[in-house]
Amino acid sequence: MGVRTSGNTVTADSGPSDGPERGPSGMATAVPGLGLDPDDLPDGLVVADETGRVITFNAAAARITGIASRHALGRRLEHALPLQDIEGRAWWQLTAPYSGLAIRRGQPERNLLLGGREVLVSARYVRSRPTGPVQRLVIALRGTEARRRTELSHAELIATVAHELRSPLTSVKGFTATLLQKWERFTDDQKRLMLETVDADANRVTRLIAELLDISRIDSGRLEVRRQRVDMIAAVRRHVQAQTTAGQSPDRFLIRMLEPLPDLWADPDKVDQVLGNLLENAVRHGEGTVTIEVGPATDTTSADATTPEGTTVTVSDEGPGIPEESMSRVFTRFWRGSKRGGTGLGLYIVKGIVEAHGGTITVGRAPAGGAQFRFSLPVAAPAFMA
Repeated sequence: MGVRTSGNTVTADSGPSDGPERGPSGMATAVPGLGLDPDDLPDGLVVADETGRVITFNAAAARITGIASRHALGRRLEHALPLQDIEGRAWWQLTAPYSGLAIRRGQPERNLLLGGREVLVSARYVRSRPTGPVQRLVIALRGTEARRRTELSHAELIATVAHELRSPLTSVKGFTATLLQKWERFTDDQKRLMLETVDADANRVTRLIAELLDISRIDSGRLEVRRQRVDMIAAVRRHVQAQTTAGQSPDRFLIRMLEPLPDLWADPDKVDQVLGNLLENAVRHGEGTVTIEVGPATDTTSADATTPEGTTVTVSDEGPGIPEESMSRVFTRFWRGSKRGGTGLGLYIVKGIVEAHGGTITVGRAPAGGAQFRFSLPVAAPAFMA
């Protein structure tokens, strides 16, 4: 099988041989087992033969390392790819792939230095038999851009949470210090007002810490769902009551119920988290009437499309809505629909919670022009039957 590497055409054999094929110049060119053009691979690929000379150096490897393929092919690996660890030691001398332990199969991915560049490197030792000599050394190279983006995202998360924590903690510290120092100078009403402020700020800190923990669990796939029987209509009414108790007009909310609903088994605390976030967003960022519609979700792909497969909740408002170009970013981290504060993490967590239940959530434009969020949760089974 003919396989082209950067600057060379090589022939792939199907098994171990006495040695690599060599071109007129003596350069090793045989690369076993490759069924495609190495330049088509998204990651860097470097292959060295049994003598330690480079026989494959694809375009991605040249891009990642900054080394032209023609300068690497045919050279000894330690000269063509002079990798160093973080402490500046020559990596090939440390790992000794050709003369080290014969039971080794490769090297896991690690961050190495190459002429001042950071490169993610992993290696596989190809042997003719389990403890035989190395016939091929296959090296995979990746850039560090993705890792840097992840680190930047984590740094941004820490900075955002730290900023949001500073304000309530400053308030708590200020009021408690004032009360401790001048308790006798304040009236009961003044004391009560300050303590209520401290309590509200403490609740805000608790919510921020809970958000941070939720993001950690969502990112690592460890968000647990403890399913219990959930009365979705009662949950919606409870959240609307909380909004009116907080000062919103009861006339601002309209609840529509499409019954009968199937039995829903979900995590009640997390359902409350989703409902609370969506209602708070509608009140804070929307305008006019906030409509909450609860109804059965049906599987339109089944033969009996009338059989309820779960519960759907739609929350819509009459505000300006979300611009079309922003809808694809609504459920990403740090997206904010306005400049009215918040961490920009709420909808990211909402999506993670809904998907952890096996459900779906979408965003669109409401009939009245505002934002419309719709999530569906499957009927599922109680926790003790899972």
